[in-house]
Amino acid sequence: MFDRRHLLPILLFAAACGPAPDAPRERIIIPPGATVRSIADSLAAHGVISSQRWFRLVARIGGYDRGLRSGPYELIRGQGARSALKALTGGHALLTRFMVPEGFTLQDIAQAAESTLRIPRDQFLAVARDTALLREFAVPAASFEGFLKPETYLFADGVGPEVVVRTLAGAARADWDSSFAAGAASQGLDRLTAVILASLVEGEAKVDQDRPLVAAVYRNRLRIGMPLQADPTVQYAIAIATGRRKPRLYEKDYGVSSPYNTYLKSGLPPGPVGTPGRRSIEAVLAAPAVPFLYFVAGPDGAHIFTRSYAEHRRAVRRMQHAN
Repeated sequence: MFDRRHLLPILLFAAACGPAPDAPRERIIIPPGATVRSIADSLAAHGVISSQRWFRLVARIGGYDRGLRSGPYELIRGQGARSALKALTGGHALLTRFMVPEGFTLQDIAQAAESTLRIPRDQFLAVARDTALLREFAVPAASFEGFLKPETYLFADGVGPEVVVRTLAGAARADWDSSFAAGAASQGLDRLTAVILASLVEGEAKVDQDRPLVAAVYRNRLRIGMPLQADPTVQYAIAIATGRRKPRLYEKDYGVSSPYNTYLKSGLPPGPVGTPGRRSIEAVLAAPAVPFLYFVAGPDGAHIFTRSYAEHRRAVRRMQHAN
């Protein structure tokens, strides 16, 4: 019978040897239900271990065989049995970084999921519009547009669209529950209205100090029944129709027929036009009491805010000369 006490000095010697400092890394996928023998064969084929028999012995004696986890791993060639087993039982599966920047639309996120996580775009969008899932997360809209938190996430290879949507939606809901609900209630705003306005601020403001003032302009316009005339809504309408976002709008673009075109339709658009970040939501919930109804962007991205259309036209001319 093998005495486990004899194993310790052997393991210490093996660990001391270790892989070469410049040893290449091997990407290895452990499928669900894989046996210790099949894992040993795979690791040996990639040069991670030198002896399948020794790997199986260490797995059994060390108790690792009961905790091996499936998934993609990045292991070092010549890493050795014990080090590899620690990685395979420690849950250190290779993860993919998935970035959702502020201002991304649902279409943008779906495209990123397809290119980064290999989730078909149509499958992602179908989950993001699933009515049962929307009810579960108490999203007061026809899709998760605007209700997925912009953040950098880590997902394992093979992750499905529902896991991704749930993760992003859960992060957005946690933010709202902990920080924003009371602020919205004090402002007389429901969640949908606040998120729509925040998505407009996200699409318009380029510098942080402008966000509260842009939010104030939009809220002032709503209060007096003035059309929002928000460029991000026109860009969103064009993106829905063409599948591509126009970074710069021309005169003809403002005539696009869409319920999202706030140059032609009064009031709020039907839903958010992108994913607002925390700063934009905070700006809407803390919009200052200012008399501004207009703004125009300067060369540095900062805006000039004005009270009347005559002041606005003068500011536009100054910006045109500055450019």
